[in-house]
Parts: sequence; C-alpha cells; structure tokens
Amino acid sequence: MKFIAPFITIILLNTVLTSSIEAKQKEPQQTPQQKISQTQQQTSSPDSIEYLTSAETTSLNLPFSEAVRVGNMLYLSGTLGNIPGTKKLVPGGIKAETKQTMENIKRILEKNGSSLSQVVTCNVMLADIKEWGAMNQLYVTYFPKNRLPARSTLGASGLALNARVEIQCMATVK
Repeated sequence: MKFIAPFITIILLNTVLTSSIEAKQKEPQQTPQQKISQTQQQTSSPDSIEYLTSAETTSLNLPFSEAVRVGNMLYLSGTLGNIPGTKKLVPGGIKAETKQTMENIKRILEKNGSSLSQVVTCNVMLADIKEWGAMNQLYVTYFPKNRLPARSTLGASGLALNARVEIQCMATVK
C-alpha cells in the first residue's frame, strides 16, 4: 500500500509530460522574422507597462514611480500637497494642502497624456477624518459636477511628511 501513491504520481506526471511534449510538437514552427514580429507586438501591446517619473520626483530620490501606465490606464502614486521638487508641504493646513495636492495630481496627469476629467477613481487618506468636509470642499472643485470619480476616504494614523492629506488616483489616457 505504501508504494501505490508514489506509483500513481509517477504515472500522472508521465501522462502530463507526454501530453505537453505532443502539444509542443504540434505548434507551427516560426521563422526568426516571425518571432521578432511577435515580440514587437507584445512590447507595444496595450498590456505593456511604463514606469513614469519626472525631474521633480527623481531629484527627491523617492522609492516609487510617480505614475505607472498600463495600456490606456494611468495609476498615480499617492500624492501630497508638497511644493513640486521639494519635500516641503505648503503651509496653511488641510485646505492649502488639498489644493496643492490636486494641482500636483493635475500636473502629473497632464504630463502623462491624461487630465482630471479622465480620472475614474481616487483614494483619499486623511491624517484626521474630521477634516473630511474641509478637504471635500476643495476636492470637488477640480472635477466636473457630472463626472465625479469613484472615491474612498479613510482616516490614517499618520502620512508621509506629516501631511494632512494624500490622494492616489487612476485615470484613462487619451
């Protein structure tokens, strides 16, 4: 009885390998030119991934891409209300930071072939959920009233640079 399970496993593996080899042999052989063409199609396919950054973020030596493009979607990293090219937040609290955050998002989107009107969803993180109303007053002014993106908002125990707000977005690309 001890030898039955290993024996069955060997038979199953042999069957799988034989089927795999037979399937591979039935595949049409490609010329080198066809293989190159197929590789070029894969490289330029809508599923290709581009890791995007700018001089502002590169100079800050941050451990992430500013945005990543996959096909016609653009995924932005969480964005703060910092003065572009610096790790300094704009002074003035939640309203000033929200405005600068949205301006930073707008700049990143436009630089990468998108716009605020093409944002489909945002995730908002607040250092204090009690500031939701103040953040929201400015946030909604950046989108057409009939095209507000889907959104989640949550309170966090702390954000980078002691920010009051961080917003991450996804948008389509023209």
